[in-house]
Amino acid sequence: MMNDTILVYPYNGSLYAYNVTNTSAAEPVSPNNVITGDGWENPRLVIVVNGKLPGPDIIVYEGQNVVVHVKNGLRSEGTTIHWHGLHQVGTPWVDGVPYVTQCPILPGQSFTYRFKAEPKGTFWWHSHVGTQRSHGLFGALIVKERTETSTEDIILQIQDWNHDMYSDMEITKEKYQGYDGRIPWKLIRSLDNSGLTIGPIHAGLINGRGRYYDTDGTHNGAPLTIFNVKSGTKYRFRVIGTASSYPFRVSVDAHTLTVVASDGYDIDPVEAESFVINPGERFDFEIMASQPVGNYWIRGITLEKGRNHRADAILNYINAPASEPKSSRKLCTATQPCKVLNCPFSYYPENYTECVKLDQLKSAPSGEPAPIFEPGKSKEFFLNFNFPPSVNGRSFDTPDVNPLLQPKEWASPCTSPQCGDDHLCKCTHALEIGNGDTVQIVFFNMGRGKGGSHPIHMHGHSFYVLKMGYGKYNSTTAEIIADNPDINCTGPGKDSRKSFCTNATWIKWYLAQRKRS
Repeated sequence: MMNDTILVYPYNGSLYAYNVTNTSAAEPVSPNNVITGDGWENPRLVIVVNGKLPGPDIIVYEGQNVVVHVKNGLRSEGTTIHWHGLHQVGTPWVDGVPYVTQCPILPGQSFTYRFKAEPKGTFWWHSHVGTQRSHGLFGALIVKERTETSTEDIILQIQDWNHDMYSDMEITKEKYQGYDGRIPWKLIRSLDNSGLTIGPIHAGLINGRGRYYDTDGTHNGAPLTIFNVKSGTKYRFRVIGTASSYPFRVSVDAHTLTVVASDGYDIDPVEAESFVINPGERFDFEIMASQPVGNYWIRGITLEKGRNHRADAILNYINAPASEPKSSRKLCTATQPCKVLNCPFSYYPENYTECVKLDQLKSAPSGEPAPIFEPGKSKEFFLNFNFPPSVNGRSFDTPDVNPLLQPKEWASPCTSPQCGDDHLCKCTHALEIGNGDTVQIVFFNMGRGKGGSHPIHMHGHSFYVLKMGYGKYNSTTAEIIADNPDINCTGPGKDSRKSFCTNATWIKWYLAQRKRS
């Protein structure tokens, strides 16, 4: 950690110059100009915008024209910026996907993004090149309604953090095998025993600040993000999951969360003790600052099995003493169970804890019902996401030309005979649809290569979640014990564990076809 050219280190929530030996007699260094991360003292490469982690907030009103000038100051890497969640109607060339909607901005070059801010909601911007996002190249993008409201906004960005490893090396090690000395990395599992990653993290950050915890629970005393609130006032927290791999369970001690929006879209309010946020997701929640004046922990806890990494911040009531919180998480009981919103599984392995799954939520009235599925003007696709990263056994290959601007010079080679149900191929996979078609997509993770939990984000569109199906789970341990029974992964006589499920169907349709034949 550097304050300009001076090395600093953390102690008891403050920063001090490297040569200070008596902290009680020294003046702390302000953390405002220091990228602290988790307070780890060894140097760590960051890639940031305007010297900030996270980058600058962009807050605009719905319908405004936004102009962003990007100059690439990296020495040897191209970059692009994706405006995560915006549809880019009429401006697809500024969506920021390298080699698909634009060429990367080369070192020393500049590029200007121009687009209209719509729809309203909580979004974010981030690099779409390599692993630059994991180094800090991201920030909030808030599109506000043109209506007055008495509820104050607070932006909270939560991420996983690795303090001593270059992310490109981590990705490479995941593809082959990672080792600490001669000890192989183990697959890190989620609470339901599904895979998360083999890439380790060391901490969680909230708005760029966190602490490194040893396995015994002690920490290095790095400064944390503090959110100041006034007693008796309502606040809307706009929470953005800026992590690379890990989901977090977010809660605020002694405060009930009223979740009012998901991924930028309003929902009928739901009260919860906490919610799970995956990389790329956004949840807005409201709290009333109605507790006794004091300090309260804001907690983000990873869903790792066997160990939890923490992302800490402080909810500080104005006029509270300048001390760290002594608050505790809510005690879940049979009469007052804890509700966890957006569970990625059916059961939560804690006593008196209930999962509220996403398909139990309802969109706030919008006057826009889901489109009707009409024969001849509708298509249905089954997309099986596997690991190593692939969809229906096809690993993504970068196009030779920009397919957005040069569609006649590009064609998908995924019809190649090398693509099969029992082995991966590498190609540029595209789904062909007609203008005005209603498209129904079934996302699932089954067969060979299943087990890696990861969210899915669709550029240029929003979609209706019609149904969510889960595998079979142990109601006590929450561990998955069988695949979802609604989908037929492979044909008769084939072992689904050896199949990439490239031609999946609904099990009822499959059984009906077998009966007819």
